[in-house]
Amino acid sequence: MSSIPKRLSGRLLNSFKSEKKIRQSFRLITGRSPINLALYKQAMRHSSVSSVNEQGIKNSYERLEYLGDAILGMIIAEYLYRAYPFKEEGFLTEIRAKIVNRESLNRLGQKIGLKELVKYNTSSRAHRSVYGDCMEALIGAVYLDHGFPYCKQFVIKKLIKPHYDLDELISKTTNFKSRLLEWSQKENKDLRFEIISEEDRKFTAQVFLNNDAMEKGYGFSKKKAEQDAARKTYEKLKIEE
Repeated sequence: MSSIPKRLSGRLLNSFKSEKKIRQSFRLITGRSPINLALYKQAMRHSSVSSVNEQGIKNSYERLEYLGDAILGMIIAEYLYRAYPFKEEGFLTEIRAKIVNRESLNRLGQKIGLKELVKYNTSSRAHRSVYGDCMEALIGAVYLDHGFPYCKQFVIKKLIKPHYDLDELISKTTNFKSRLLEWSQKENKDLRFEIISEEDRKFTAQVFLNNDAMEKGYGFSKKKAEQDAARKTYEKLKIEE
């Protein structure tokens, strides 16, 4: 039998070393070695550098981001619910928003080392949110690879507790309506809030941007409903601080 050509052998060795290094990187970040490494690679791949698979779907982080976003929101919601048993819904919603907003997740993604793993086209606008997006995609990958109990442990023990000071977050009040108004003025966009319904003393507010209906918010006062609508719109638009 003929031996493997030296050039091919060298490529295989380099590929093996690269795979081993990537696997070690994710083990350090998540606390557990990947079983399905392909999931983690996909979580770090932006659509600007992805290929299209046989089903016509881009092999990028977007589907994993969708999954991770939902899982992250649920884990943090439960964590805050248990941590603050006597706080009202509005308080819990605001603290959760401070943790999962795009700017916060972008910083977190870079702090835990995703900057060395994420792949994207530097000429695209992806850099504005890519680390936060990949952070959520990574959570989706961990969930699929290791199941929900470990994913929950990863989020709380590796992400929330080491990187967020909840007391500090609580001390910083967030006025999303003011932020949204400032942004709209800077971008020369027409912004208005409308109370569109009131039922059983609960108000529903809606944001309109250039006459386009945006997000709805709810609360037991007009002010809280508008703040809720402003927060949801602020997050949907992924406005940078």
